[in-house]
Amino acid sequence: MTRDELFRRDGHRCVYCGDVFEAEELSVDHVQPRVRGGDGSGGNLVTACRTCNTAKGHTRLATYLRAHPEARRNFFRYATAVWPRHLRAVEEELRAAGVDDR
Repeated sequence: MTRDELFRRDGHRCVYCGDVFEAEELSVDHVQPRVRGGDGSGGNLVTACRTCNTAKGHTRLATYLRAHPEARRNFFRYATAVWPRHLRAVEEELRAAGVDDR
């Protein structure tokens, strides 16, 4: 999947802040990082604005979502093409940390 295909699929919307951007203001984020076995398939990629992706940095997704409730709500609302197994893993990690509201 190319960057442009990903951005079109996600409606040029950042899954963290929920805003819509021009392609040059967007970046690609891996739900499961490559260093932890994630791949470059569409089910593991989401659209993120540069500001949100920079703020998230190398933080684990569940850790970032736990600290940012609005990003958490937006992620589960807009990351509709993410593999269900990845979504379940994030949900389980959040629940284990005491966060059970989406």
